[in-house]
Amino acid sequence: MATKRLTPDELDEAAQLLKDGQLVAFPTETVYGLGADATNVAAVKQVYQAKGRPSDNPLIVHVADPEMVMTYADVSADAHRLMTEFWPGPLTIILPIKPHALAKEVTGGLNTAAFRLPANDTTRELIRRAGVPMVGPSANTSGKPSPTTATHVLHDLDGKIAAVVDDGPTKVGVESTVIDMTVTPPAVLRPGAIDAAMLYPVIGEVATEVHKVGAKETPKAPGMKYKHYAPNAQVVIVRTEADFDAAIAWAEQQDDVFGVLATDHVLATLPATMPQFSLGQDVTSAAHNLFAGLRYFDNHPDVKMVLAEGFETTGLGSAYMNRINKSAGGQYFTATE
Repeated sequence: MATKRLTPDELDEAAQLLKDGQLVAFPTETVYGLGADATNVAAVKQVYQAKGRPSDNPLIVHVADPEMVMTYADVSADAHRLMTEFWPGPLTIILPIKPHALAKEVTGGLNTAAFRLPANDTTRELIRRAGVPMVGPSANTSGKPSPTTATHVLHDLDGKIAAVVDDGPTKVGVESTVIDMTVTPPAVLRPGAIDAAMLYPVIGEVATEVHKVGAKETPKAPGMKYKHYAPNAQVVIVRTEADFDAAIAWAEQQDDVFGVLATDHVLATLPATMPQFSLGQDVTSAAHNLFAGLRYFDNHPDVKMVLAEGFETTGLGSAYMNRINKSAGGQYFTATE
């Protein structure tokens, strides 16, 4: 089947597809998600099949309003404060669920689930019209860079899902911050646009040292266990702008064609003929453009290695570095190479 490309004016059709147990990709302010009725086990199973996603990788439940969460989870006073302060927005909150409220296919068999109220009017209205919460992992093949446009979704999932609602490019570009409210102190399991410094005035101390998930352990949140965001080419992170001259000299001695994923200031020093993709001017634009850049090099199969610019791990830089480090499999350029 061909995947339909729907507009925000065609939400009734998208909502009916969800009610019928079909898969519909949807826009958010972070990345595009792959939606299914979170209360329909057969539909949720299709999400794993379409993405090629491991079955113990839990899904985020997207809601139309905070009240929808109350049906499925116990919400503490601190969790309610987070919802009031940051929803709608790029914050996913892990909560203890009520007995038998959600299927194990949604939770990974845990007694917790992750909830998010996206800051996208189209998607909140889609959920309202469908009348059910939606599971929503990123709408891509598992392990590949997340999609920030409907075209990215179709590149990976055309013919595998019923429809994608095209609401243009996403704004943030990296997935939501995930905070676990079932532990003391609350723990950030995945960095995003909302960092610990923003959370502290609302709920106090927040742990940011991410737990390493064991091979037989079920992760509480997406992105904690399995390889993510990887393009076909090997990504090598260049820690600072000042290291690029040495990194390029090293790459030129290798046998493979390489490309550069960096800010405009770095790219301005390179030959125009060198494969390259702009991350913009700073870390904010870099986070926005990261996944599009990784996908750009997938469309250039001659490029076997990508030198990617690194940033300080503060603020949005923490989210950027979390994603690029996973994409690179921890590979960094050092001058000794």
